[in-house]
Amino acid sequence: MATDTATGSSGETPVEPVHIDGESALEEFVETNEVVLVDFYADWCGPCQMLEPVVERLAANTDAAVGKVDVDANQQLAATHGVQGVPTLVLFVNSDPVKEIVGMRGEDQLRSLIEEYTT
Repeated sequence: MATDTATGSSGETPVEPVHIDGESALEEFVETNEVVLVDFYADWCGPCQMLEPVVERLAANTDAAVGKVDVDANQQLAATHGVQGVPTLVLFVNSDPVKEIVGMRGEDQLRSLIEEYTT
């Protein structure tokens, strides 16, 4: 189950996806963590549901913090970040978006992308 805090309790990278609600929460999350993968998703989206266990493993097994944004509950936030389809994954490095991936991707591909910025 995901936590609802912007950082881990000890200030370390969270090991579970963090649900993000609103622009200020997203800003705080990407500023607090060096490498952040944000999953813009919808509960009704089949590919989003298939991506869920992958996102959870990436949170637990990489140096990236992983955030989740429900696009139905955060339509303005999704629009601000140019999200037009789900799932959309945005990789932030030092608070800047560096990569956007639309659609289902394999765990190995996503892990390799994260490792480009964490090693």
